[in-house]
Amino acid sequence: MIPLSEGLTGDKMAGVTMNISVKGEYALQAILDLASRRPGEPVKIADIARRQKIPQKFLELILASLKQGGFVESRRGADGGYLLARPADSLTIGEVVRFVEGAAGGRARTRRKGDTPFADMWQRVDEAVSGILDKTSFGDVLRAWTEKQSKFVLNWEI
Repeated sequence: MIPLSEGLTGDKMAGVTMNISVKGEYALQAILDLASRRPGEPVKIADIARRQKIPQKFLELILASLKQGGFVESRRGADGGYLLARPADSLTIGEVVRFVEGAAGGRARTRRKGDTPFADMWQRVDEAVSGILDKTSFGDVLRAWTEKQSKFVLNWEI
């Protein structure tokens, strides 16, 4: 599960956000970038790095890890690069986050262990977040993002 509820104390609960590492965020961006390209056509690391504003050396390490995890494939040669190992609709955000961040979301729990009045509630929060991430594919995110961006196309007609 990917804990949403870590590190909360006192009044900080109003702005609850999910913790994800920079590596995790970059991995999601890289896969989404590949999902937005034509299937079957490799994309060069330099192009992904430039579009997503990810340091190229860091992206190389991330993509190598994602390749080991079976999320992307690589092709060698002048026309080589990376491409998705599976269709974007069959890759979920949850499986990639868990792979990159580890089973517990990459963070050690900072709130108290044991039986507390809030333990059951935090468990339900974690399960809800995991449920959303496991039901959301990169295809879903790409379609939603494309639709959102198309609403902001400038129209210079008068």
